[in-house]
Amino acid sequence: MEYPEEKAACINGDYCGIKAGPVQRAVIASDTVSVFSLSRYAALLFAVACGLSVANIYYAQPLLDVLASEFNIAHSSVGIIITVTQISYALGLLLFVPLGDLVNPRRLIPCLMLLSVIALIVVSFAPTGTMLLTGLAAVGLLAVVTQVLVAFAATLAAPAERGRIVGLVTSGVVIGILLARTVAGLLTDIAGWRSVYSVSAALMIIVTGALFRVLPHHEGKRAASLSYFQLLRSVITLFMQEPILRSRALLALLIFAAFSILWTSLVLPLSGSPLSLSHTAIGTFGLAGAAGALAAARAGRLADRGLGQRTTGIALVLLLSSWLPIGYTERSLPALIFGIVLLDMAVQAVHVTNQSLIFHIRPEARSRLTGGYMIFYSIGSASGSIASTNIYAYFGWNGVCLLGAAVSALAILLWACTLPSKKSAAGSK
Repeated sequence: MEYPEEKAACINGDYCGIKAGPVQRAVIASDTVSVFSLSRYAALLFAVACGLSVANIYYAQPLLDVLASEFNIAHSSVGIIITVTQISYALGLLLFVPLGDLVNPRRLIPCLMLLSVIALIVVSFAPTGTMLLTGLAAVGLLAVVTQVLVAFAATLAAPAERGRIVGLVTSGVVIGILLARTVAGLLTDIAGWRSVYSVSAALMIIVTGALFRVLPHHEGKRAASLSYFQLLRSVITLFMQEPILRSRALLALLIFAAFSILWTSLVLPLSGSPLSLSHTAIGTFGLAGAAGALAAARAGRLADRGLGQRTTGIALVLLLSSWLPIGYTERSLPALIFGIVLLDMAVQAVHVTNQSLIFHIRPEARSRLTGGYMIFYSIGSASGSIASTNIYAYFGWNGVCLLGAAVSALAILLWACTLPSKKSAAGSK
């Protein structure tokens, strides 16, 4: 069944269930005949750049124990490292990502990536906890170049393949988040935690150069009539006008809170007794998560076919189910791996579906839509990080799993509340 908010085309002026005025209809029509196309090579390079950029804010997760030891941070408070980064990321989503609708991305993207290199160097040489948190805050602020890339890829993609392109590029984001743990653990065991950020800075320079060569000179439709502050205010306006943006943003908050609840606190039982795994071993669990994320890469195509609501519901049930095997972490590592695959597949499927749906509603405001949507992602990630380490300190791993399951159940309830009634669904046929 095809739901009104999932239609990828404008029919009789009704665009995704929202009545469009003459100006919006003109913009929508122009979007459907876009002459731009994103090659597979360019899309893959976008995905790699997204993965490297977003990995910068997740390298610290498997290193929380060593960072707590070096900078004298209590285990119950060490989640603040991730929280500070995520709060800065949310701020960057508000301040920088909307600029993609005002400034040519060919100039904006390399600028943000090169500034990220400087922030990474600061972290790699941080002598104190204060300098570490300051550097990580800058890393989080600038890592939002990932979302500028996602929005730009959606703009360059033909409407019929937008879900597929968004799925491919967003897969790079999730794989970067997960493989960050593997890379961080391996490099820390070989050369210390500071090498993680030094190597990342070097890779960012290389990818920035490669990306600059393929970024097209695409001016597109810019919000030239808006000042910067009007541009920021328009993000709030979009939330007021677009119900699908509100509902999908709230879903993002909940699914990424669940995601962060697992990945922030997972290092604590794995590094402690009786498992006492090395950082390299802990990092390899990110490979299981990457496998799950890749399995969900087709979710964007399902959204293109009008199956976004169904995909979301199935994925959220899998998300809730994943906490059962995850609960056996201290007794069965294979159960943990199975749970990780389920959880990351579910989160990626919902995330890709969310972005595929919201990118259809306002073609001229994709950067602002992305920024507004991802602010909720960052709030969820930050909340999950600080909550999970505190819960673990007082209630152990079972408490963490109960928290994750409760958040996942809440996401299912929210999704059920946004389902169209049978009457409205029948009327949309």
